[in-house]
Amino acid sequence: MARGRLRIYLGAAPGVGKTYAMLAEGQRLRSLGADVVVGFVEPHGRRPTAAMAEGLETIPRCTLIHRGAAFTEMDLDAVLGRRPQVALVDELAHSNVPGTRNAKRWQDVEELLAAGVDVVTTLNVQHLESLNDLVRQITGVRQCETLPDAVARRAEQIELVDLPPEVLRRRMVHGDVYPPDRVESALTHYFRVGNLTALRELALLWLADRVEEGLQRYRAEHGISTPWETRERILVALSGGPEGETLVRRAARISARTPGSELLALHVVPEDGLTPVDPGVLDTQRTLVESLGGSYHQTTGEDVVATLLQFAEAENVTQIVLGASRHGRLASFLRAGVGARTIKGSGPIDVHIVTHEEAAGSVAPRLPRPSRGMGPRRYWSALAGAVMLLPVLTLLLIALRGHLSLASDLVIYLLAVVVVGMVGGLYAALPAAVAAALLADYYFTAPVHSLAVERADEITALVVFIATAALVGTAAGTAAQRTRQAARVTSEARALSRLAAAVMRGQDLPALVEQIRENFGLSAVSLLERAPEASPAPRWYVVASAGERPPERPYEADVESPVDDTLTLAARGSGLSTEDQRVLAACAAELGLAHARGRIAGYRGDTDTVAGTERTRASLLLAAGRDLRAPLRTAERALLRLPGRSADEPTPQEEQLLDTARAAVHRAAQLVTDLDDLSRLHAGALDLYLRPVDLDEVLGAAMDDLGPGGHSIVLRLPEQLPDVIADAALLTRALTALGADALRHSPPDRPPVFCARVRGGSLVIRVEDGMREQDTESSTPAPRAPRTCRADSLTLRLSRDLTEAMDGTLETTDDGPVFSVTLTLPSCAPGGGARSDRDG
Repeated sequence: MARGRLRIYLGAAPGVGKTYAMLAEGQRLRSLGADVVVGFVEPHGRRPTAAMAEGLETIPRCTLIHRGAAFTEMDLDAVLGRRPQVALVDELAHSNVPGTRNAKRWQDVEELLAAGVDVVTTLNVQHLESLNDLVRQITGVRQCETLPDAVARRAEQIELVDLPPEVLRRRMVHGDVYPPDRVESALTHYFRVGNLTALRELALLWLADRVEEGLQRYRAEHGISTPWETRERILVALSGGPEGETLVRRAARISARTPGSELLALHVVPEDGLTPVDPGVLDTQRTLVESLGGSYHQTTGEDVVATLLQFAEAENVTQIVLGASRHGRLASFLRAGVGARTIKGSGPIDVHIVTHEEAAGSVAPRLPRPSRGMGPRRYWSALAGAVMLLPVLTLLLIALRGHLSLASDLVIYLLAVVVVGMVGGLYAALPAAVAAALLADYYFTAPVHSLAVERADEITALVVFIATAALVGTAAGTAAQRTRQAARVTSEARALSRLAAAVMRGQDLPALVEQIRENFGLSAVSLLERAPEASPAPRWYVVASAGERPPERPYEADVESPVDDTLTLAARGSGLSTEDQRVLAACAAELGLAHARGRIAGYRGDTDTVAGTERTRASLLLAAGRDLRAPLRTAERALLRLPGRSADEPTPQEEQLLDTARAAVHRAAQLVTDLDDLSRLHAGALDLYLRPVDLDEVLGAAMDDLGPGGHSIVLRLPEQLPDVIADAALLTRALTALGADALRHSPPDRPPVFCARVRGGSLVIRVEDGMREQDTESSTPAPRAPRTCRADSLTLRLSRDLTEAMDGTLETTDDGPVFSVTLTLPSCAPGGGARSDRDG
């Protein structure tokens, strides 16, 4: 029996329409004649989803009792007994109620597939096991129901059901996803725009990886080893030399010219792990690669070229960037360079050879340094040893002249050259071999005490001796050097691993500093931080220290290893070698990361506290608004009925008091509404729809909302105004609030003034109260509300936030006797251009 096929509708978050799309696919297959049944669908009360399921045969669910409560699950046996062609099963990651045959719904689906039934199902990206921790970091919510990625990857088809975050939030506000009592909480927590954007990107990236896996699997199944240029991948090979930055920038330029391309960098480490590359150089190059949008990789291989090409084939690389060889003609003649061998074995992969300053022939030729690879101290020590050893050995051989042949003498000299080579390397062994050959010629070949040689076999022996001594000395020196490098690398790795393990265990900085002091045998170590404030002499603070009399300033230390511009590691003790200083720099970098991690943890704790306080404040405001709204409405209705319940007509004083009470209650109700709108705005729960809006219509609606007082406002507008890019409802709300505020602070005979004009590509709306004209005509101006109170009032804050939500600005001006508010919003003039300035 053929196995059924699995089709998954993948969504970034609940509410994007996965179930609707699954049912629509079921309806399509049914219209084509397929036998389709609904195994399990959960519409969550959404009417369009329930309507899409109409007409499809639904298998009744089974009911189970768990802990005294009844639950319904998919009746797997009934679906298997029905044996349809296609089964629609919602929520693939769902956990079944205890007592069912399988613990997870995906296991039920596996049985259906094994029975030859095709299954169409749904899945949210947050339920994938590999993304569970990442989703928790983004949203702060851990998903208890997870699905192994392997189950989803076995699907024949995966289709992404996508919605922009703003559209999904708008659906939630309209009640299309959650009940009204859950909307505000969801919008302010899980369904924030940032969360939805991140989840959407996760879904896209996971699906893109799945497509890439499918392509690689197809190539492997069909034996296709040549890369397919479905996407340009540029690989830059880094040897760890100073030319690396040049190669990375050149590869980045190649990648930038090809939209959608990918930049990779690879460094191949020899299998023995003994590489003369400076880790600091590689770290710099790695940082450069990542800053240019590429990815850095490091692998181990016996043959650099073979490893490079294997990596290129595995990653489907289309272009390789290499540096020109640094070897001279002789070395290239003896063995082809990396570039030549890569070109020979690259096949269809393009290879770019980039010249650089370190390439052979780019710099003036120079003699190799005698101390190369061994250190100057060991080199000079080896030469001094040869100067003392060879004369003593010659005297000893002269004393044994009658008992040893020339061959024996040369073998003994060879042993001395090998010892010199082990200590000082090639450039110490070579002069020692020549000196030993001259001594053997002078004292032990005829004629004695002369450099002349009579016999040809002795000449041959001396020449072979020099060559053999040089080669054996070089080999011995190289072996000794590699042994010392291996020991040092092992020691460095052990020290760094111990420090990294301590950092991962969360040890505090003083313990880490003490560990560094013990590892390097230092007397005292301090981690110093420079004060951020500017001063003639920098001020340093001790972050952590260990040992006796730790340095408190960098200049008090014997060794200093800067971490960054503000952090440095200062130590007292015996002088460290260059290698030890390099390892100390790596340890200092680890300390810097630990210090930054601790500081971030502290900031995060403070941020969480502030965020918790803000959430509590917002919840209290929402709760207060809900609790106050009903009593205020009741009080307002009671005040409206109060005059009618009195047997006598109210006196003018009572009527005035009633009007004042009504105004106060109405004002309190308006403040509660403003608080509610402000909280929803900050939570991102207000629907926003930006489009061209006619300012005349918005002002007319605002005047109507203000009631009788609104029609007294003076409008000074140009004859023609361009449309403004805004949300009509929010702009009306802001102008209404500003008009009400201006009316409250203007005398009855001097109403507020609304002005508008075009400035560049923006429309400027100015709201002024009516105090200017009164103040100019009267010598005793009426008392006004304090400026600071009005500028910081809830009304102006709400209007400012509404304006900024529409990409505009709001400014308050205290211009003498007048208090004005200016809104600036982007305008949209007919024909796509902005009009010239016009004053009304």
